[in-house]
Amino acid sequence: MKGHVIRKVLEGSIAQEMEMEEGDTLLRINGEEIGDIFDYQYLVQDEYIEVLLKKADGEEWLLEIDKDYEEDLGIEFENGLMDDYRSCHNQCIFCFIDQMPKGMRKTLYFKDDDSRLSFLQGNYVTLTNMSDHDLERIVKYRLSPINISFQTTNPQLRCKMLNNRFAGEALKKVDRLYGAGIAMNGQIVLCKGVNDKGELERSISDLAGYLPHLESVSVVPVGLSKYRDGLYPLEPFTQEDAVEVLDTIHRWQERLYAEYGTHFVHASDEWYLLAGRSLPEAGRYDGYLQLENGVGMLRLLMDEFEEALEEIGKKGGKDGKRENRQEKTVSIATGRLAYPSIVDMAGRLESACGGIRILVYPVTNDFFGERITVSGLLTGQDIAAQLAGRELGERLLLPQNVLRSGERVFLDDMTVEELENTLQVKVDIVKSSGRDFVDAILYGNL
Repeated sequence: MKGHVIRKVLEGSIAQEMEMEEGDTLLRINGEEIGDIFDYQYLVQDEYIEVLLKKADGEEWLLEIDKDYEEDLGIEFENGLMDDYRSCHNQCIFCFIDQMPKGMRKTLYFKDDDSRLSFLQGNYVTLTNMSDHDLERIVKYRLSPINISFQTTNPQLRCKMLNNRFAGEALKKVDRLYGAGIAMNGQIVLCKGVNDKGELERSISDLAGYLPHLESVSVVPVGLSKYRDGLYPLEPFTQEDAVEVLDTIHRWQERLYAEYGTHFVHASDEWYLLAGRSLPEAGRYDGYLQLENGVGMLRLLMDEFEEALEEIGKKGGKDGKRENRQEKTVSIATGRLAYPSIVDMAGRLESACGGIRILVYPVTNDFFGERITVSGLLTGQDIAAQLAGRELGERLLLPQNVLRSGERVFLDDMTVEELENTLQVKVDIVKSSGRDFVDAILYGNL
């Protein structure tokens, strides 16, 4: 009988009360086997459940548990999915993993296309790896939202872009999700001369037909590294291209907002910076449903910064300057995309707070290529090389997204401590909000 080994029992939980222990194996709930985390979360919801457990010595316990509805048992498993991760079998012409150099850690080359990660971590899936059984469970368990990589609604073009002859057929799964009322979000990775212009118009028009269950669609430019030998020939977008993309998106936003009260389709921040246009106001982002795709990140950061700066002004007296602040210098390293915005915020913070000097350095992505301008793909070695010999002050501030999630390691496996030793400066990692930005500069990581 398949089971799932318990890795951790939380303090004060039902599991602890029922004498579950690390190393025990969960076999069944209510007589049903548990395939993965979604089966577990569904079966554990009821107020009364029966749990079949196998202890480390081989003895089986049948536990009868009364609890609140949807109250968790308080256990964690060795594998977060409680099943193997499913890899992607597509060969997308825009895939960034195919554009990475050799010799990096193996986990960076794993392509996931697992619908379960869409719900758990917000990953985007192509639907080509989703079985009928997966669809049935999503509908049965009312799982939502699911994040879908559309790229295009043209079936033939989608087959070409994903290099999968079933990629166009997979779009029919959206009809089933829509019919079941499952909330969705969409993504279009735009490739010049492939799925832009008329194809983009077609995709937005088709996807708007899934409103209101398809809640938002982001349009992001393809990321092109310098490691594209032998791959599909893609070109970077120009300023003129970006203006055309924004004009298309804004035209649809106006139309759909008038009809549905939502802007629905959103351009990532890169398009505005490339086009030389101002970012939209906060209300245009419909609650920031696409932040992880870089849609509205800078707007939210700047608005949060404004709020923090206003509070400093209220506390600091008539001119907004705080008294008795110790003189200090701090430095910030960021990607070239956000650099102008960070420089502006740093300058305004200097003016509002006496005694502080903020140095901002843009880091060119030599590792992946200068076309990659986001901070999230910066490596420790590029930061170290380009800041060597620079004035860095008492502390160097880096955005949290330069590190691997939950670790103090850069994409190239350099650690924060190694960077500190190389540059001989204390490195502070700054969380994503505008308030965190201000607090990190003024007070450091407390």
